Parts: sequence; C-alpha cells; structure tokens
Amino acid sequence: MARRFLGVVAGALALAGCTVSTGPSAPVPTGGAPVAPAPSGPVNFNQIVARVEPVAEDMCRRTGGISNCDFNILLDERPGVPSNAYQTVDKSGRPLLIVTAPLLNETRNADELAFVLGHEAAHHINGHLPKTQNSAVLGAVLAGTIIAAGGGNAASVEAAQELGAQVGSRAFSKNFELEADAMGTVIAYRSGYDPVRGAEFFARIPDPGDRFLGTHPPNAERQRVVRQVAAQLQ
Repeated sequence: MARRFLGVVAGALALAGCTVSTGPSAPVPTGGAPVAPAPSGPVNFNQIVARVEPVAEDMCRRTGGISNCDFNILLDERPGVPSNAYQTVDKSGRPLLIVTAPLLNETRNADELAFVLGHEAAHHINGHLPKTQNSAVLGAVLAGTIIAAGGGNAASVEAAQELGAQVGSRAFSKNFELEADAMGTVIAYRSGYDPVRGAEFFARIPDPGDRFLGTHPPNAERQRVVRQVAAQLQ
C-alpha cells in the first residue's frame, strides 16, 4: 500500500512539471554588481553555462539552508524530447538543471537562455521541489482519508489520493514560478545578461492564462515581475 501511495504522488508530480501570486513572496537579493556584459552573438550553451553557473552557486550558498549548491547544468540532446527546461536532483542530491535541445533551438539570443538557466536555478535555491513534494503528499493524505472515512473502497481511496496529490502539487505552483522569475532575473543580471530581453521568450510561447490550479501564471505577469526586479537592480 505504501509503495502504491508513493507511486500516486510521483505520478502527480510528473504531471505538475517543473514548477509551481501576484508577485514573489520572498525577498529577492539585489545587492552586488553584475559582471562584465556578455558578448553578443549566436547562443553558445557552454559559454552561457560558464557565466551563469558560478553566479547561481554563489547566490545559493549566500541564501543559506540549501544542502547542495553544486549545480550540474546539462543539455538533453536525445531525439524526440520536447522543448523544456526543468530542475531536479540526482540520486546524491546534486541539483540538476536540464535544457532540452528543442528549447535551446528556440532561444533567439544568449539573454534568453541565461534567463531560463537562472529561473531553473532559482527553483532549487528557493526549495520549490521539496515544497511541491510535501504539498502533494499532504493533498494525497487528506483526500484519501476523507474518502476512507466515508466508507470508500480501496480503488476510490487511491483515485482520491491521486487527485489530492495533483491538487496539492499545484497549490503554490504559480507563486513558485514568479519567485523563480524574480530570482532568475537577478542571476541573469549578475551573470552579465539582460533579463528583460531574456524574458521576451515568454512573448513567443503559448500563454497559459490564469487558469484555476494551473501550473504557470500568465506570461504578461511574468514579464512584469522581471521588469520590476530589473528596475531595482539598475
């Protein structure tokens, strides 16, 4: 039963994607000067990683409370993978930032890729992955308990757990996305890139709108957060 429950939660997290108000709920560090502006030209994955990674790791260590700040940034070039970027951890707990080749091909300049990397690094720095996992578990437990107390059978309890895990994993997803946008702005800026120009990436992807229990906030709101934080930095 415990193994089945964990499988339900894991499935809900997979559906939730990489993330999870109206603005960042935590203070965004704005101190420190950016490094020299990055050179313009074609998007060079390794070059941009070399600039963003040490900045993200430094911010991670300064934030405190994060057990592992040794980012491993990878390009997924497997055939057939969708356009995506996400943050996860390996078996040892090392944070992984993964960008797929289709998403890299969609970026028009180095600023966009730097912002994407900063955004994903911010998910780890802000502890969004474990927070999402905890919310999924709580949602699954509450929903399953309610159905069981009402006399539901094993199948109905499992269905309720799955729905509860999905709802729980998405409860704070929009907040988490905006928090990552805000901190990602700082990381991109300190790495020598223009985060406002980088956030123009949102103007070209489908707008999720403001759906109930959606995982992402409206694109215009995300761009507004980036502009606000960038103005503070400058």
